[in-house]
Amino acid sequence: MPLRSGSSEEAVLTLLEESGRNIERTAMVLRDLIADYPLHSELARELVVLEHEGDRITHDLIVQLGSQKKTAVVTAEDGYALATTLDDIVDYAEQTGDMLGVYGVEAPMEQAVQMAEVLVGAAEQVAVALRSLRSGNDINPALVEIHRLENEGDTLHREALAALFTGGIDPMVVIRWKDIFSWIEGSIDSCEQVAHRLEGIMLRAGRG
Repeated sequence: MPLRSGSSEEAVLTLLEESGRNIERTAMVLRDLIADYPLHSELARELVVLEHEGDRITHDLIVQLGSQKKTAVVTAEDGYALATTLDDIVDYAEQTGDMLGVYGVEAPMEQAVQMAEVLVGAAEQVAVALRSLRSGNDINPALVEIHRLENEGDTLHREALAALFTGGIDPMVVIRWKDIFSWIEGSIDSCEQVAHRLEGIMLRAGRG
């Protein structure tokens, strides 16, 4: 059954779906930005717009959560934690795009492109999971895939760091890319945190 107990919770579920779409778009824009950087450096501005949209959705979610009945399935506490973690996904991605310019990156590293692809996959599954809250579809396959992708992201992150420190790369380049890899990983990790929070909501709702 869908998670729904009244008009206020319906508004919360609608905003969560909206957040999922924004996250999915953010991940795709970051991937495209990194893949051909700096050819399409203007995409960094789109990431800023998406980050502002994420902030707006988070604010609206918090307002709606505060007006819910105490019997709501997505409680104010669970909803707040979920909303802020969803916002983290976008914040890390936007920061990544911004710092590509600040650091004066001249060309992408393959490992960053691969990590961005993993982020796209995880973001897509986050969007699927959030839609499932309303539809009543089985959310578990999406959550399992998010965990798998986070493990893949961890592996890529380790390989990326190893490549930096074994390739005789200029130390300043190492510092820049170490940060960039960490921010992409932060976005992927936040997707997994979303999965954990959704698992908790499902358990309390008797749908785990």
